[in-house]
Amino acid sequence: MSDWEEVAKVGEIEPGTCKAVDVDGTQVAVFNLDDQYYAIEDVCTHDGSEISCGIILGEEIICSRHGARFCIKTGKVTAPPAYEDIETFPVKVENGVILARDDRWD
Repeated sequence: MSDWEEVAKVGEIEPGTCKAVDVDGTQVAVFNLDDQYYAIEDVCTHDGSEISCGIILGEEIICSRHGARFCIKTGKVTAPPAYEDIETFPVKVENGVILARDDRWD
């Protein structure tokens, strides 16, 4: 089972923004949506670019390269040119620290 890793302190990621981090060797984008935290793999499934460089619009992230859209909460594609969802990762907050882990291999 993978361990929980500290990705930020509460207050470090402002609402409506994200932070790119490494979680167990995987690039992950951690988002703050109204003080709820979500983590998705930091990759656009359309062309492999970093999704954290995109534009956050509500609960969606829009890839800055070709405009593919994904739901930040679920990783689901919401608009092409991407057709494959982005991996999501569990996030929790403990003692003012935001933690995430890559549970795909558990």
